[in-house]
Amino acid sequence: MKKFAIVAACLLVLAGCKHKNETPQPATAIDYSRVEVPSFSGDSAYALVSAQLAFGPRTPGSPAADKCAAMLADRLGRWCDTVVLQPFTATLWNASKAKGVNIVGSLNPGASKRVLLAAHWDSRMWADHDPDEANNHKPVPGANDGASGVAVLLEMARTMSQMPPSVGVDFILFDLEDQGQPEWEDGYTDNTWCLGSQHWAANPHTPVYSAVYGILLDMVGTAEGPRFTKEQVSRTYAPGLTDKIWSAAEALGYGSMFVNSKTDPILDDHLYVNQIAGIPMVDIVQNSITTSFFTHWHTTTDNLDAISPRTLEAVATVVMKTIYADYPAAK
Repeated sequence: MKKFAIVAACLLVLAGCKHKNETPQPATAIDYSRVEVPSFSGDSAYALVSAQLAFGPRTPGSPAADKCAAMLADRLGRWCDTVVLQPFTATLWNASKAKGVNIVGSLNPGASKRVLLAAHWDSRMWADHDPDEANNHKPVPGANDGASGVAVLLEMARTMSQMPPSVGVDFILFDLEDQGQPEWEDGYTDNTWCLGSQHWAANPHTPVYSAVYGILLDMVGTAEGPRFTKEQVSRTYAPGLTDKIWSAAEALGYGSMFVNSKTDPILDDHLYVNQIAGIPMVDIVQNSITTSFFTHWHTTTDNLDAISPRTLEAVATVVMKTIYADYPAAK
């Protein structure tokens, strides 16, 4: 499975890792009710999910992907100080080549101290978890798995640009995250996933890039039973930030979504940002108890019905409260 399987060798690396940066103050010192943040609209974020889905599945090399990438760059260009497109070519699980593009929008690009916010914008080529085997070779719409995190970041870029925090912020939309080895193939290889983040982590959009910390958003619009847990990669590389985010959520009344539970490691873009770029990064990702991530994961039914504006808004509020608690906006 894409994100529940990390090989033992990877876990050994995790056990011995060191943290280059960490969140600057303990969660217990913060009164989140008094932290001022920009107003975030869950309905606007939901509309941004819909706008991405309107192009069709954003699979590598498709016209839908080209059109969506142009839209994402345009939206970030409206609200960010700079936008950088990072085209790259990657090798897929079957040795074929695929072209992708990472899209980076930055607020206050000249600031030496930075926060990294990320999501993946591609959608999977194969609905290999669809219960109907006739759909297994069809593309996934990717409303929750892809578009939800992107929509939250776009709406955050819009609102944060009107009330910038006292830190530089980079919004990175990774491509080719979701094209890993299909379920019908024998064997399993971790590194066939997250190809855009692997490329960016080894080749940042700006030389000698560094960030105090990063937050990854994946499947953050779940309508049925939103549940985000403290997965092991996040706890190992960024324990202070992980605790701070979940403490903020509890203080803001979102404890039923941000469950104070330690769960297994998840293979996602944050692994490579942590391991290769050396930036401590936490993954906020749907983690259901009884199913793989969420009911519609890697199926043809991952559409707008899987998305709740309330969940999108809750996740954005928690993330912004975390950032602005550390780096308040200038008065």
